[in-house]
Amino acid sequence: MIRSVVLGSGAAKPRTVVTNHDLEKKVDTSDEWIIQRTGIKQRYIAEPDETTADLGEAAAREALSDAGLTVDDIDMIILATSTPNNTFPATAVDIQERLGMSHGAAFDMQAVCSGFVFAVTTADTYIKAGQAKRILVIGAETFSRILDWEDRTTCVLFGDGAGAIVLGAEEGVGMSNDRGILTSHLRSNGSHKEKLYVDGGPSTTQTVGHLRMQGREVFKHAVAMITDVIEDAFAATGLTADDIDWFIPHQANRRIIDASAKKLKISPEKVVMTVEQHGNTSAASIPLAISVAKEDGRLKKGDLVLLEAMGGGFTWGAVLVRW
Repeated sequence: MIRSVVLGSGAAKPRTVVTNHDLEKKVDTSDEWIIQRTGIKQRYIAEPDETTADLGEAAAREALSDAGLTVDDIDMIILATSTPNNTFPATAVDIQERLGMSHGAAFDMQAVCSGFVFAVTTADTYIKAGQAKRILVIGAETFSRILDWEDRTTCVLFGDGAGAIVLGAEEGVGMSNDRGILTSHLRSNGSHKEKLYVDGGPSTTQTVGHLRMQGREVFKHAVAMITDVIEDAFAATGLTADDIDWFIPHQANRRIIDASAKKLKISPEKVVMTVEQHGNTSAASIPLAISVAKEDGRLKKGDLVLLEAMGGGFTWGAVLVRW
């Protein structure tokens, strides 16, 4: 059978680092308060001349280089983002042009913090169907553009950045020891919309709007939803938490990550945690964490990796992939 194998990865961060102490000067908060509730110590914030397309392009170039490929080898670009450069066209098309790619197709995918998991799953479907051989999957965000910087409960949580992977078709035997994506599971439930959303948009307010969140409600649902979809992934493959080499979750909040790992009985040593240095970068958080784990030598070929995310909507999903 055809498997979608990770051929390369890359990441990009804005130039400016904003620490908790920097935020203390702007809003009524403290380093201690932020760390205690979220585990975040700093985040990267885009300057006015840095856009989602800029960051996505840089991450894409690094992923292509890591894979030893050029845009001529790519059939499709899928960009996960909630902060596009323009309402339309898709920012993926902008990145496609910047990379010098005039063939194939490029489009955006909007599932907020679950966007990268949704995009990876979509790319896997195209590859397995024979519609593409190699796909560039990007998660890129400039969430600082939609934050209310007077709302201390939300503005301290998020950051900007981008990450990317290249997926390529390779033959597998259909067993759990195949390299590539073994299974993926997606969910959504629109009844939770008001718990995490942006209060603006072209068809409603004709404005960009600001992020609004009921933090306690999000936390209450997060762990149960995350563990439910991961258990589905285990059931589909016959694998267990003991088989996992690395758990790379969406980097929203240390407490959510810790609680999810504990409920799933995944050892803390197997959890890749980057929320401390990046904050919540929405669709960019998983590929940014992948890049960190690869650069520091943790993530190696053949490792079994569990990806998971939950975002506004609510949307949530999990992917099991053998590196």
